[in-house]
Amino acid sequence: MLTWKNVISFSVTGNPQPDRRVEKTEAEWRELLTTEQFRITRQKGTESPNNETTCSTYDEGKYNCICCNTPLFDSTIKFSSGTGWPSFTQPIRENAIKYKKDSSYGMIRVEVMCNTCDAHLGHVFPDGPEPSGLRYCVNSESMKLDIKK
Repeated sequence: MLTWKNVISFSVTGNPQPDRRVEKTEAEWRELLTTEQFRITRQKGTESPNNETTCSTYDEGKYNCICCNTPLFDSTIKFSSGTGWPSFTQPIRENAIKYKKDSSYGMIRVEVMCNTCDAHLGHVFPDGPEPSGLRYCVNSESMKLDIKK
């Protein structure tokens, strides 16, 4: 189980190697994604809170990267954080997420990205529920739910 100490270590000393890499040109990403998905995932944007049903959806399945379809989070570790964005306590695998120190907007945070294609997902904070204490706060536009059948 990942902890805040692991997150900080990855953001400072380097991230785990992904299982694969997906790289595309800006034009290829623009063709693949909606305008909002591109703004969020490729330009590090943030969606308005509470604008998607993803926060209140608790169907069983995997939340995959909208850009490369890599599984990122499992529905079993999703929780209601009251922030207006989907929140998770752990990634599906240790090497699914990439961590980077983010000093934008006068704050120090840890950005989370898809480790396969570098899509911006959101941020992780040390104020989540036990046992990990982590809260991955993720833009709903950066993921798609692959519902378990």
